[in-house]
Amino acid sequence: MLNVFSGVLTAAWDLMLEMSPYLLLGFLAAGILNFLIPKDKIYKHFAGNNFKASFKAALFGVPLPICSCGVIPVAAYLRDKGAGKGATVSFLSSTPTTGIDSILATYSLLGPLFAIIRPVAALFAGIFGGTLTNITENSHKPQKNLYSEGHSCSSCSTEKASSPGIMAKIKNVFSYAFFDLVGDVGKWIVLGILIGSVIGFLIPGNIIEKYLGTPWLAYPLMLLVSIPMYICATGSIPIAASLILKGMTPGAGLVFLIAGPATNVATLSFTGGKLGKKTLLMYLFSIVTTAVLFGLLLDLIWTLSGKDMSLLTKSMQMLPHGVKITSALLLSGLLINALMHKIIIKPKGSKLDGNGKIKIYKIPDMTCDHCTKTIKNAVKEIPGIISSEVFLPEKQLKLTGEFDENAIFAVINKAGFKIEKNMEK
Repeated sequence: MLNVFSGVLTAAWDLMLEMSPYLLLGFLAAGILNFLIPKDKIYKHFAGNNFKASFKAALFGVPLPICSCGVIPVAAYLRDKGAGKGATVSFLSSTPTTGIDSILATYSLLGPLFAIIRPVAALFAGIFGGTLTNITENSHKPQKNLYSEGHSCSSCSTEKASSPGIMAKIKNVFSYAFFDLVGDVGKWIVLGILIGSVIGFLIPGNIIEKYLGTPWLAYPLMLLVSIPMYICATGSIPIAASLILKGMTPGAGLVFLIAGPATNVATLSFTGGKLGKKTLLMYLFSIVTTAVLFGLLLDLIWTLSGKDMSLLTKSMQMLPHGVKITSALLLSGLLINALMHKIIIKPKGSKLDGNGKIKIYKIPDMTCDHCTKTIKNAVKEIPGIISSEVFLPEKQLKLTGEFDENAIFAVINKAGFKIEKNMEK
């Protein structure tokens, strides 16, 4: 038993060594990208049910470091600002499938071929899904946004503040890159590394090669597993890499890397509820079709290359071992900090005070820090609210004051989340 535990930890550390330098570089690039992209300029290009809007939404979505749960409030905001259904679906499809951080991490474990074909597939999925939706939809009437004024979520803000100084800008870049973003995807990276290390150490390669070595069985199985589950674009990489190295067809790995981050129960529920069942079918069809087509293309390229493993595994051999160790230790510290922050912060007991009642609401769709920021900003303008606290692990919203409960339900639903009956304390 001790040998198994030691072997799994060793395999996990090896994965950390390979991924950490590129992950840190990717997080930094994402922080810079988050600061530089003028989101208020981007949103205005998404209006209308036309190919141009869908193409722009897909193109902007590919590099953005937003996960499949964080993309929900952003998509809801886009829709309410006047984006067409096609552009909204395009953004939903391309954004969580990849990002600047996951592109670099993909190269670290899966080599140049995957690193190139994955963002291309994400772009295609967005354009394809948006175009299908445009064809099936006749028109779209922009809806009034109940909370756009003052909305300042780090993922989807259009609010213009006074220009900060150079040191404040640098601080914002690093804060978003190594705290906000690591906090969003940290547990999924850890989970992905642990699952990948278990697969790599414990599961015999001949079993995976026998059952997952051909597309006809591997593709449907990967779709069945990945469509309902939540896994981020970066956290899915070590799982796919371990399966491929054990004998699974590379195309099936790409199917998992596309369908896993792009779809999950929360995203499907949001798409069906916000955009309609017909749009949900177009969205799901575009993701599945893209995953299978690009999986087959990848397998064909790999076969024609003589199954050259250097295309799938060549990565950071040129980096000094000291750089890898330093990066792994630094990333481990950031991940531990993010996980401890989520574990330690708990909602405290509530009592009536002189300022009004305290009510706690359950928000089951809340899954990341982007969600918490969006929810806090959605409710802060409601009259009568004195204070608000959001607790991610418990999926709870605690409000203090005297306010209209119907307004709470309205703005939370408008933000793309479900909200359940409150508990008065």
